[in-house]
Amino acid sequence: MERAVSDRNILDDFCIRFCAIVDRHVRYIIVSGFLVISAGRRRSTEDIDLIIERLDRKSFATLHNDLVRNGFVCMQSEKAETIYDDHLAAGMSVRYTDKERDNPEMEVKFAKDELDRLQLKNRTKIPLTGLDVWFGSIEMNIAFKEEYLKSDKDLEDAQHLRVVFGGQIDEKKINQFKGLIRSMRL
Repeated sequence: MERAVSDRNILDDFCIRFCAIVDRHVRYIIVSGFLVISAGRRRSTEDIDLIIERLDRKSFATLHNDLVRNGFVCMQSEKAETIYDDHLAAGMSVRYTDKERDNPEMEVKFAKDELDRLQLKNRTKIPLTGLDVWFGSIEMNIAFKEEYLKSDKDLEDAQHLRVVFGGQIDEKKINQFKGLIRSMRL
C-alpha cells in the first residue's frame, strides 16, 4: 500500500526537491521522524533529518551552490566555507529552508562514525512511503529510537514502525544495531 501522489504535502515536496539535488553530489539518508510520518504515523514535524557522507570543502561548496541555485538557503550562513568550517566539519548540523518560506527545514549533518557510515551503506528506498528518496533502514531507525533516543515520542515511533513493517522486520538486525549503538554512542 503506497501513498498516492495526491497525498503529497509541503513536507513531502520539500523533501523530494531537496534530496534530488543532494543525490547528484553525495550519498544521503533520511532518518528519524520523517521516515515514521512517511510510513503513515500522524504526528507533526517541521524538520527532516538528513545524514550525508563526509565531503571535502570544495565538494560541499559545489553541493551548497547547487542548493542555492535551486531556491534553498542555509540558516547558518550564505557562505559555503563558513557552513563547512564552523558547522559541518565541527560535527554540528546545519538547516536549509526554501527561500520562500521558513518551514519546513532540512537538518543536514555529516556521517560522524562507523554507525552512520553503516546506515549510508545500507540505505533503502521504501515503496510504502511513495517517496523516491533514500532512507535509513527500518531496523536501524527502530534500534535508534528504542536504544538511543528513548523519548515517549521515539518509542511510539518505533512501535508504529514495528506495526507497519511487522512482517518485513529482521529482529536479529535490530538487536545487532542496538549492540553497535551501545558500544559506539552510549
